[in-house]
Amino acid sequence: MSHQAINRRDFIKLSSMLMAGLTFLPLERKLSILGSVLELPDFPESDRLGRICVGMVDIKARPDINSETVGVLYEDAVVPWLRETVGSWPLRNNQRFVETPEGYIWSPYLQPVRNQPNQVVTSLPSYDQESGMWVEVSVPWADMSLINPPARSHWLQYRLDHDLPPRAYFSQILWVDQLKTDESGQVWYRINERYGNPGDIFWAPGEAFRVLTPEEITPLNPEVEDKRVVVDARWEGQTLSCYEGNTEVYFCRISSGISSGSTPVTPAGSNGYPIWRKLHSVHMAGGTNAEGWDLHGIGWTSLFVGEGVAIHSTFWHNNFGEPMSHGCVNARPEDAKWIFRWTRPIVPFASGDITISGAGSTKVIVVD
Repeated sequence: MSHQAINRRDFIKLSSMLMAGLTFLPLERKLSILGSVLELPDFPESDRLGRICVGMVDIKARPDINSETVGVLYEDAVVPWLRETVGSWPLRNNQRFVETPEGYIWSPYLQPVRNQPNQVVTSLPSYDQESGMWVEVSVPWADMSLINPPARSHWLQYRLDHDLPPRAYFSQILWVDQLKTDESGQVWYRINERYGNPGDIFWAPGEAFRVLTPEEITPLNPEVEDKRVVVDARWEGQTLSCYEGNTEVYFCRISSGISSGSTPVTPAGSNGYPIWRKLHSVHMAGGTNAEGWDLHGIGWTSLFVGEGVAIHSTFWHNNFGEPMSHGCVNARPEDAKWIFRWTRPIVPFASGDITISGAGSTKVIVVD
């Protein structure tokens, strides 16, 4: 990969050929997207990588937001993640910067990713007499081909309106219900979200996805009954703790709801809200056109208030430690998965979904 920073004029010139949002890398294989040809890249050879998860970022000479800008990168560019260091951005909770070969990037703008292609499967497994498989995106991103246009999701319509391909991102959890092999031997997985999907179905290259197993989602400490989750939603807090009795057994940083304008904050409640539904993955959408959201493949979702307030995995930012959401509790994928496995109710692996009422679920206490 050539991950050199480029200026805006060069970006516009290249985007006319490669489409805006693609990283500029040596090109390997081709994928047909709605009749046009897109080329998927190799990613940098580095154990740790970072994906630009906002529209544009400045690369700084030092880990200081006020230092000299030495380059610019655009959304979905992928760079080696050399190390994380404490820097300076006044009045922000997050003071972490990531060192890259070109300079420093404020870490909330950089999703931690890895490039781990997989051996494809050639037949779907069956669990509880149900054929299909849960998969996790294990590469920085993978382009997909929409099978059944027109687009139904707002996120997808936006991308197509801007001549951008549908894309799946590292750590997303998705459901595969069909496989096919083309004339060149490439195996494709059919991505068909099970919950919340307005109807969009895709083909995607199989090596981009890791197949999940029942063993890795087994419940954690299921024999313990006295469990509770405590979310500190204060600006200066932004943490989550899991307790067994009076013992804290897990701690992580989160992003709760932003309290500005008409955006709802994460609802406080000292008595606790019981988790009433859990899903391996769900398509979430809501809000108005001006302030709405529409996101697919949200993994490890634990709903605890109303129809949509949940603890869930987050791939679209890395700003944990500051409020970011429309009311949910955003967590790193590995944290959301741990919480999902530890809390009650226990989710059947095959369906990846359970709803419960009354006793038998873990309470979430929100402090503001």
